[in-house]
Amino acid sequence: MNNTITQLPIDLDSQRLPQHVALIMDGNGRWAKKRGLPRIAGHRQGVRMLKDILRCCKDWGIKALTVYAFSTENWGRPFEEVEFLMRLFERALKKELDAMHSEGVQIRFIGDLSALPQSLVQLIDLATEKTQHNQTLQFNIAVNYGGRDEIINACRQIGELVQTGKLDASDINEQLFSLKLYTTNSLEPDLLIRTSGEMRLSNFLLWQMAYTEMYFTDVLFPDFDRTAFHQALLSYQKRDRRFGTIKTSLSA
Repeated sequence: MNNTITQLPIDLDSQRLPQHVALIMDGNGRWAKKRGLPRIAGHRQGVRMLKDILRCCKDWGIKALTVYAFSTENWGRPFEEVEFLMRLFERALKKELDAMHSEGVQIRFIGDLSALPQSLVQLIDLATEKTQHNQTLQFNIAVNYGGRDEIINACRQIGELVQTGKLDASDINEQLFSLKLYTTNSLEPDLLIRTSGEMRLSNFLLWQMAYTEMYFTDVLFPDFDRTAFHQALLSYQKRDRRFGTIKTSLSA
């Protein structure tokens, strides 16, 4: 693991970095299995790697990182693993909260938090309130999150406004809809990274990633260090982002 690249690599253009990176952290269980370890060992190593990628974003000038920590479908995993993950979230947040706050990280959680253990919800509330005014880096953590659920929830909110006469149906537009999502006041992701070789969205940020560039790598997340992150950013900077339009230059 290479954690020594603190300065932005010289082959990356600081003016063309993604402002917002979304990350599907896949492969923790496979990483552990390859080493004859229990799955929880992979999750522990994944937390260590996430901590470094978060600080890498801060070091290199990326303004927002959104990670898929626990999906609505993940409740179907073995009870012992789910219970461990909830404890791991709580321990990691307790341990890192003060350091992240001192480094200017704004912590936000997205998803249906009502199903989480009460002790974790209280810690989430504390972290959110404590860091709400920080501006160095926005760190969004998707827990009990599902993109379809998020869209349905937004539709319900808007439907209630129409039903009660507080909103005319003709006033519904993309901007209003975005304000009803969990990610309100967040930039849409410029780049999605998914580790471990899987090439699908898995119900993650379905509305927000309409024009997001996607990068898939075979690297398992516990091995996804700054060198691997560097490669993802190099790939991104080679992309031609047209947002549905075409180039207007003669060379297009």
